[in-house]
Amino acid sequence: TFRNQMYDQYKANRPPPPEDLVPQFPLIRTATRAFSIPCIEEAGLEADDIIACYCTAAKLAGWKVTIVSSDKDLMQLVDGDIDMLDTMNDRRIGVDQVIEKFGVPPEKVGDVLALMGDSVDNVPGVPGIGPKTATLLIQQFGDLETVLASTDQITKPKLRQSLIDHAADARLSRELVRL
Repeated sequence: TFRNQMYDQYKANRPPPPEDLVPQFPLIRTATRAFSIPCIEEAGLEADDIIACYCTAAKLAGWKVTIVSSDKDLMQLVDGDIDMLDTMNDRRIGVDQVIEKFGVPPEKVGDVLALMGDSVDNVPGVPGIGPKTATLLIQQFGDLETVLASTDQITKPKLRQSLIDHAADARLSRELVRL
């Protein structure tokens, strides 16, 4: 995908899909089309990006949108017109639930993810910054760029130095998680 072109280690830790699953992909496409459900794929894009595009288009057309997923990356799309349905836990995820999970509103989730990184997708983030610290920094400074521009105000020397040393990784991570 375009993310692999930006960062060749993106999703490098993920194992390949199970051997018995791979032959099922064409069958799933065929079955989907047989039920007159569009099967939408685009080279270079991930499903999350396609979902984000469709959500944006639907919202611009005045629709209310529900994303059926519990994927934390998709939570950055949630707003008054877009919510999520987590079928595994039978719950709706709206703005309040995103704030409950991340401590910031949906439009700031990408900044939190950029600071903390993501080991599943191999997004580097900033070493030593986990979810709590990332949330506190975004709550205090507002966004990633302001955090990076305000390192002189950070009192913990190790945290300050890590932000200075890994600012480029944080900016790269912000682009990797952007939908």
